[in-house]
Amino acid sequence: MFLRPLGCAVFFLFFVPLSAVAKRDIPCFSAEQASALLDKDICLSAHVFDVVELPDGTRYLDVCSPGTPDEKCRFTIVSLWEDREEVGELRKYRDMDVQVRGIVRSMHGRSGMVLSHARQFSGGPPRFRPNPRLQAGFAGEQARPPVNDPNLRSQGGRRAFMNTRDKEPSPTR
Repeated sequence: MFLRPLGCAVFFLFFVPLSAVAKRDIPCFSAEQASALLDKDICLSAHVFDVVELPDGTRYLDVCSPGTPDEKCRFTIVSLWEDREEVGELRKYRDMDVQVRGIVRSMHGRSGMVLSHARQFSGGPPRFRPNPRLQAGFAGEQARPPVNDPNLRSQGGRRAFMNTRDKEPSPTR
């Protein structure tokens, strides 16, 4: 009876400090520093000067000051039209300092980050997008394997490693 509460106390004393150490704060980079970190998952700390929406529904968070010409601005944050429901309203971030987590990509001569989910503002990961080339022709209910592997097919319709005339009798019931 005494060992159970003692075991719980030892568990909490041992594992709670480990979980606190395991969750380290990731440092956030400025837009200038982030433009050099291509294909890295980083935290970006920036001031949003404006939110620009194109006619096709694509939205941009402008992190360059109004005095900076467009060709000198080397970083942008993009939210695509198909992510509108997951991201939500972006105009509320105008004239605010934000921290966004995402993967820095090369976008038409500048670096940028795709904002695909609202949880990226709180340090969460971007929305998962499966590779469409890998999921083509695959459904979970089908009996055939999702990979076209020649080792999984029968070669010539019968077993080639065994003589077809050498058959074992089936067990009788």
